[in-house]
Amino acid sequence: MMDANQQVALRDWLRGQLDAPDLTIEGVEPLSGGSIQENWKLRCILRGDARSFVLRKDAPATIASSRPRAEEFMIMRAAHRAGVRVPEPVGFCRDAGVIGTPFSVMGLVEGVGLGPRIAKDLSLGGDRETLAEDLGRELAKIHRVLAGSRAAPEGDLAFLGAPPPQPAQAEILALRATLDAIRAPRPAIEWGLRWAERHAPDCPEPTLVHRDFRTGNYMVDAKGLTAILDWEFAGWGDPMEDIGWFCAECWRFGRTGLEAGGIAPRAAFYRGYEAEGGRRIDATSVRFWEIMAHLRWAVIALEQGFRHISGLEPSLELALTGRIPPELERSILRDTAPDQWTA
Repeated sequence: MMDANQQVALRDWLRGQLDAPDLTIEGVEPLSGGSIQENWKLRCILRGDARSFVLRKDAPATIASSRPRAEEFMIMRAAHRAGVRVPEPVGFCRDAGVIGTPFSVMGLVEGVGLGPRIAKDLSLGGDRETLAEDLGRELAKIHRVLAGSRAAPEGDLAFLGAPPPQPAQAEILALRATLDAIRAPRPAIEWGLRWAERHAPDCPEPTLVHRDFRTGNYMVDAKGLTAILDWEFAGWGDPMEDIGWFCAECWRFGRTGLEAGGIAPRAAFYRGYEAEGGRRIDATSVRFWEIMAHLRWAVIALEQGFRHISGLEPSLELALTGRIPPELERSILRDTAPDQWTA
């Protein structure tokens, strides 16, 4: 929790960012969600009106593939400028003297973001096929942010560098490096990575990809979509990766027959993506990336468990997440069987 001096420093910083010398902070409270970062709700009075913001900062321990908060903020701001439905980016503070660590602030978006609830509570999200179409449209907008370039971007996104020539192979190398770093001997995952290495598709045109575009990382209200969240994994990649991640069985929250994130048929999601000018969907490439989704989620789950085991962040939630991989490994072995892949 922030002490009184930190709240005063934060108030002064917000006043400067918003050009609002009368701004006051009425309350600071933790928000649920955010399995890797910490999110705090700031209840403020601004020019006589109540307004809330979200402060996002690093948790005590994180995972290797998560971007620093500064980079995440820059990507989200670029997406906002491109018309993607994201929370309003307010500012990023590099001065650790304000609250003890760098942080970003964005506007608070009302709605529900919990994946299992969105998948199962049909009072949320409005018409489910329309919701899936809207998500497809937002994803197509994301893929246009850096479209048409194989060079390193300039300005705020220069840290991304040039895109890898083979995004799938780059992802396989990164996952292997993570397994080595946390010393996790997992034969089934190693089998899956070797399979992926042998079947990796080419990527004719890398784009900006969200890399965690799934049910649970967007907000809905009773009418429909309100915002796309959690940009900490975004970077260059194969646009089919995002489609495969969204449709992967591990992110359907038990509603396996609804292949688009557990909310709708796959066709509705594809329809929205194509209507917004998204790239041609390669079904074989998407299927590859669905298998890669299980591999990547298994590795991330192991990393989450390691955060608990390391003692840096004791947490029952992290410990339980570290127990997820066997279920994913079973899916990996099933889906990479010769009769499954050739079918």
